Amino acid sequence: MARRSNSSRKGRANGVIWLVALLCLVCLLYEPLARRLGVDTEKEGIAAVLGKLSEKAARQADSLQMDVPAPQSAQLVAGEGQASPSPSATPAVPRKAEVAREASLSVMPKGETLLRPARMKKGVPEKFLRRMGYITSYNSRTKLPNWVAWELNADKLVERESRTDKFLPDPDLPQQDAVTTDDYKRSGWDRGHMCPAGDNRWHWRAMQESFYMTNICPQNHNLNRGDWKELEEACRAWAQCEEGIYIVCGPVFYNQKHRTIGREHTVTVPEAFFKVVLCMGKPRPKAIGFIFKNTSGNQRLDKYVNSVDEVERITGIDFFPALPDEVEREVEAQRNPGQWGLPTSKSR
Repeated sequence: MARRSNSSRKGRANGVIWLVALLCLVCLLYEPLARRLGVDTEKEGIAAVLGKLSEKAARQADSLQMDVPAPQSAQLVAGEGQASPSPSATPAVPRKAEVAREASLSVMPKGETLLRPARMKKGVPEKFLRRMGYITSYNSRTKLPNWVAWELNADKLVERESRTDKFLPDPDLPQQDAVTTDDYKRSGWDRGHMCPAGDNRWHWRAMQESFYMTNICPQNHNLNRGDWKELEEACRAWAQCEEGIYIVCGPVFYNQKHRTIGREHTVTVPEAFFKVVLCMGKPRPKAIGFIFKNTSGNQRLDKYVNSVDEVERITGIDFFPALPDEVEREVEAQRNPGQWGLPTSKSR
């Protein structure tokens, strides 16, 4: 009995201590809480503070309930002896899907991982060459790149260097594969850049390497100085506005006998050229493709537009394979020049 009495007294003492502590805490926090909750302490008092706190707690509880998925029994199909979905649970489904999509976008691959196409199909020669301003897959049979790829952003559009115009054999190739500028002399074809010199003025070495012959293809003069150049300029504008873009371009060979040029080396002349552009900007990534016949051209850029899927079908190259499958399917099916600010036939 004495033990129970002592225990009771200790319990009451502890209760008094906690009550005093609580009162002290209320006194200390009363003014800050009142200011935060917008309560006038002179006109309203502690009851108003407690009421505001209760309202805030109730709102938080309601918001948490909105995110709780409906019970499994309520998600089964109606009409089969099962309960129909709860109307209050419906908004949670698209919201969760959007959250999942945003999460996937936040962990997207970047840099060379995102930029680099898949390996060429079996039987197509390729040697990877990494330069300061681009990467390329070189084909020793055609003596041309299979593709050239680079990332372009505002930092790389700073013009620190002048154009050199000094075309050089690639120092990483053996002499039998290293095309020289002499192979183009009196051929009737321009030495057409894939990764343009204008995208490499940010560093002297990048500028020099843009003139390696592994970055060059035989190109129609009017195309090189006309529509192809116009697309290069459009890409620079997109890189400024879109916080950076990823570009892959190269020659296209149709299933026919190809023309060749060259003195020491046999260089194949492409029938066309491709370029694909990917922008990872918000709210959603977007992509666009182009196919140019290796002729004089002189058309609006929207006339050359294709989806990336179509460019893949024509070239046999798998672009941007590091993208999540859902995003890759979505952007590579797009064929919307207006989305890139290009005039279209409907807008003229």
